[in-house]
Amino acid sequence: MADDGDGHRQSRLFTDDDGGFDAERAREESLPVEDGEVIDTDDLADHQRYVEGRGIYDERNRLNDLTGKEWKYATKSVIAEGYPPAVQHDLRSEHGGQKPPRLCADLIGRFSKAGDTVLDPFAGVGGTLLGASFCEHEGTGLREAIGFERNERWVELYEEVLERENAERRARGEPPLAPQELRHGDCIDLIEDVPDDSVDLLLTDVPYWHMDELEQTRNERATRESKLDAFDGDGDADPEWETKDAWLEDMAAKFDRFTEAVAPGGHVVVFIGDMYRDQSYEFLSADLARAIESATGLTLAANLIWYDPTKDLHVYGYPFSFVPSMVHQNVLVFRVSDDR
Repeated sequence: MADDGDGHRQSRLFTDDDGGFDAERAREESLPVEDGEVIDTDDLADHQRYVEGRGIYDERNRLNDLTGKEWKYATKSVIAEGYPPAVQHDLRSEHGGQKPPRLCADLIGRFSKAGDTVLDPFAGVGGTLLGASFCEHEGTGLREAIGFERNERWVELYEEVLERENAERRARGEPPLAPQELRHGDCIDLIEDVPDDSVDLLLTDVPYWHMDELEQTRNERATRESKLDAFDGDGDADPEWETKDAWLEDMAAKFDRFTEAVAPGGHVVVFIGDMYRDQSYEFLSADLARAIESATGLTLAANLIWYDPTKDLHVYGYPFSFVPSMVHQNVLVFRVSDDR
């Protein structure tokens, strides 16, 4: 069988009696097959190449390193994945708002390319940073990640997680995760050291306002306290966030400053959960999206839903009132204008 010079076998050799492409014979000879169809590499345009096991990649793709097949999956508006406890979850779970590193890696793979810079201004225990490192081994290539965190405990915990995880990876004969830079301090101060237009993707999980620190009623006889106040480290709500409007105003001002660091055409991706309190649904994702759009000039491009099918359910409101069990998080996707 002839070769095209790039390691691809020439499908033009497989013609039927009428001179057409003989797909059955091509399958027998192990030509690339995608979604049940044989890939005729001769028919690919100059800007296309076949990536074995992944599909056809278009060199004009400026957003990410995904093939067309991977892109189709990545545009699904619902991420229905439980992400089982991993990556030293016992350590990371000390932080009540931590996100699975592999979920972060999936999002980084959708909205950046290998070698890009990712910023997380509310880094917590470093899920975004770990995700950027996972991309080197389980995604499309290493990203450089920078995180800001004002609670020194979380900075130390990230370093401990990385050290322990890499020790286990080496013991299994796997390459270690690259260390990323988690800077200790207030995000509004630390952002001053990040040059304008130097970040390709901002991915973060925002701190919640005072309301989430209150006890959440399961029923008339049992309550539980949310751990999301751990964002502040000392367990006390920010005094500027006594109302939702104050929280929204503060978040809008911060994102207005953060966005200056994101390059034109880049993306800002934000985790935010809605809440149910005092018999009222708090649509925080919509409120935050409007506040950020109004303050920054960013365009809301999508609202992805991360649905965790493994999350525990509880009997809320029964038998008197319908109260939703929140098994999803919103992932707001904003785009920076190309001509900002």
